[in-house]
Amino acid sequence: QVQLVESGGGLVQAGGSLRLSCVASGSFVSINYMGWYRQAPGKQRELVAAITRGDSTNYADSVKGRFTISRDNAKNTVYLQMNSLKPEDTCVYYCMVVVTGINYWGQGTQVTVSS
Repeated sequence: QVQLVESGGGLVQAGGSLRLSCVASGSFVSINYMGWYRQAPGKQRELVAAITRGDSTNYADSVKGRFTISRDNAKNTVYLQMNSLKPEDTCVYYCMVVVTGINYWGQGTQVTVSS
């Protein structure tokens, strides 16, 4: 079993920055895939950014050049640095990790960007 705890969400003005963190704990040896997803009311959850244990990254087109995903394997933590935030980035952001082929999700953290 894997538990995920997210932090770092909040209210920020357009153009501002936030840094999300997600710490994984539980019974596992290593985590291959770690990612951030987001979901707006009435919309499907979508990938924001993902990173593998080998530090290969993937970003949604809408956040390329503004968001940066990184991880600290020693701390089982994944980060999402969000710069130049826009009102359309307002969503609940979820951390997701894959351990032995099973997806685990965090509880979500709200990010609100005011115009």
